Amino acid sequence: MTRRRQKLPLAVFLAPLIAASVMAQDQWPTKRWPTATPSAVGLDAKTLAELDADIANGKYGYVDSMLVIRRGKMVYDRSYKHDYDQIYGKQAKETGPLNAHDPSGPYNYYNSWWHPFYRRGDLHTMQSVTKTVTSVIIGVATARKEFPDLDTPILKFFDEKKVANIDDRKRRITIRHLLTMTGGFDWREDLPYSDPNNAASLMEASADWVEFTINRPMAREPGTVFNYSSGESQLLSHIFRVATGKDIEEYAAQHLFAPLGIESYFWKRTPSGLVDTEGGLYLRPHDLAKIWYLFLKRGVWEGKQIVTDDWIKASVTPSVSVAPNGTTKYGFKWWLFPYDDGNSRLAWAGSGFGGQMPIVVSEYDLVVVFTGWNIHDDRNKRLSHRVAIDRVLRAVVEQRRIGSKVR
Repeated sequence: MTRRRQKLPLAVFLAPLIAASVMAQDQWPTKRWPTATPSAVGLDAKTLAELDADIANGKYGYVDSMLVIRRGKMVYDRSYKHDYDQIYGKQAKETGPLNAHDPSGPYNYYNSWWHPFYRRGDLHTMQSVTKTVTSVIIGVATARKEFPDLDTPILKFFDEKKVANIDDRKRRITIRHLLTMTGGFDWREDLPYSDPNNAASLMEASADWVEFTINRPMAREPGTVFNYSSGESQLLSHIFRVATGKDIEEYAAQHLFAPLGIESYFWKRTPSGLVDTEGGLYLRPHDLAKIWYLFLKRGVWEGKQIVTDDWIKASVTPSVSVAPNGTTKYGFKWWLFPYDDGNSRLAWAGSGFGGQMPIVVSEYDLVVVFTGWNIHDDRNKRLSHRVAIDRVLRAVVEQRRIGSKVR
């Protein structure tokens, strides 16, 4: 059944932007995160320790790190070691959907030289959190008036003579539709990534990811239905380069990463040399937290407006429901998860294959980051966003009751 984009009042979802998040910042984490004890910022240390113990004991599978930041102070910083050479060593040597087209390279998801850490260092794969960061970079370019209007049709950035399956619906796809996963392409990514029929796996096996995606036939009218598509996110890399004349990685390095003090990162590229904006970014969890903190601080960093407040509001305002009658919403590549009984308050998150979960709960001035590498389909053992949000909010001393139940 078709679901149309919902126009919901901003006040309902942005009320949690409390005064604490916009107060003058006395210490910015550009060089390093200032630290504090949990109790100093109104968190219960015992509750966080219980979550830490559950992670360390394997309750949630392979979690690699947990950061908890409140009121601009890092109060919990844990990492959990796993021997991925042993865990996925057998699969790394066998041919399968997660490594068939790149047996020794960066798209073999069992290869410990590339996953989950870049060359066994401390840069962790972000996977589809890259999509959210890409949206942030577009927001930066928009603030600098260097990116086109979001309602610009995307075919403007292509030679239509070289695009297959053009119809009136494809002509109506806009940049906004790509940001909200409502492009309308015929695209199946609801299958496990280990399934050879998954469109994202087929895209990654192709020589030109942009060509693979733009040539897909249409399945529905743009803007009507949320349909998760890594290909739509990859189109943004091409559009950014054509629209601005600049490589999106170089642009990010200059205008987003440098102001935030992010000095170390790695970004994979597709076979055609284009930046992989659907899943190729590697960051340290502490640096990833800075980008989420930038949104918590309404786009301001050390007194400079990096992203406009209007962009942030638009990014974290629901554009579409993720599933029929579902409570999870989606903005400009931001996942929006409810965390109270009435589902009126939303946490802002990224979501990456394997367990990459940066989360903002603005009402409580919280930034939480989890990384992991649960790449098999045992969903019962994964740390979900809802459970992660619940368990951290249980540590907020002044919090009295949360709607969902913890497993």
